[in-house]
Formats: sequence, structure tokens, C-alpha cells
Amino acid sequence: MILFHTLGVLHIWYLLGSPVVMDRVAVVVGRRVVKSSDIDRDLRVSQFLNREPLNFSVDAKRKVAERLIDQELIRLEMMNGAYRQPTEQEASGILQQLVRDRFKGSDPQLRAALARYGLTEEQLRRYFLWQMTVLRFIDERFRPGILVTDEEVQAYYDEHRNELEKAYPQNNGTEARDAKIRETIVGERVNRSFEEWLTQTRGQTRIEYRDAAFREGP
Repeated sequence: MILFHTLGVLHIWYLLGSPVVMDRVAVVVGRRVVKSSDIDRDLRVSQFLNREPLNFSVDAKRKVAERLIDQELIRLEMMNGAYRQPTEQEASGILQQLVRDRFKGSDPQLRAALARYGLTEEQLRRYFLWQMTVLRFIDERFRPGILVTDEEVQAYYDEHRNELEKAYPQNNGTEARDAKIRETIVGERVNRSFEEWLTQTRGQTRIEYRDAAFREGP
């Protein structure tokens, strides 16, 4: 990918007499870039999903930028391995579930809500597709090799006995309860391994912020 240093500043070029606003580079991550439009889109989607008013403050943009930096590091790692990709149908399934749960099955209501946030259905679908991709990457990259012993399961049960007995009132000490405990421990270790990898990878990657891209407003 060729990077032009002049992209760090917003340029307006006049093509056939019409002004065209060029996208601005917000962060350089190794040899990849996060653009202002990436931050804007991710901010709008996350605030739409969280039912929050649009907020284009510097702090909000910085938080989104940090998340997108992590995503670029994940993309780089995925290029080095064969990871399963979710399908468009799976992403569409999540979108339809959102329509059912939040908009009573009404596609027009969804589109109207998206329009208020300056979004399209396709942008939301692509967001879901990427989130699924990240989850599968984390699971396939960090779950293999994690082993939870019976002793660790018992220790977890002893520590969380009261809440587990409420969750499994008729099945204390059964296989179903122990399987749940085992999966919980595995999940915690996967998350910890991922966070450690992310911290280490960030430390080994050149990350350069362009302050001009983090001004107040859309």
C-alpha cells in the first residue's frame, strides 16, 4: 500500500470544476492506515447499536480509533494464518434478529433508524460480519491448547458455590454444571491470552496518530 504523507491533511481537489473531499488518514498502523471515514462509520454504528445519541467529540473518536487499531492488528495476524471466515448469510441472520428484537420485524423502521445515524443496512451488515470474524479469530487463535483440569473445575465451584447452586438447583455436582464451569474458565483464559497478545503486538508495531483527524464534529 502506498501512503502519501500529504493525506495527513485534508485536501480539496477540483475535478472538472467540482470539489472532491479526500479522506484523511487518522492513524498509521505499521503499513496500514485507519481513515477518518473508518472512525466516523464505526462510531455511528456503535452508537446506533447502543442507542446512544451521535457524539463526535474528540474523546469518542479516540476511543473508536483505539478499537480500529486493534482490528488492523488482527487483520495483519489473520493474513499469516488460515482462519475460517463467517458467511454473508450469518451476518444477515444477526441483522434480521436485530430487526425482530428492536424493530418488531419492520425493515422500514430499521432503515429509518439507520438513516437518523447516517448509516445503511449494508454498512451494518458488514459491521456484523467483521465482529463475527474477530470472534472466530480469537477462538481459533487462542483456544487450542488450553486445558482445564478437574481440580481447577472443583476449585472454581468451591469459590462460586452459592451462585452456582442457584443456577443449577437440581443438578449440583452434575456433568452439566461442571461443563459450564469448564467453559467459563476456558473463556476467561482465551480472553486473557488475547489481551496479552494484543498488548505485545501493539508494543511491537509503529502506531502514528494524526492529530488533525481528531477534531470535534463529524
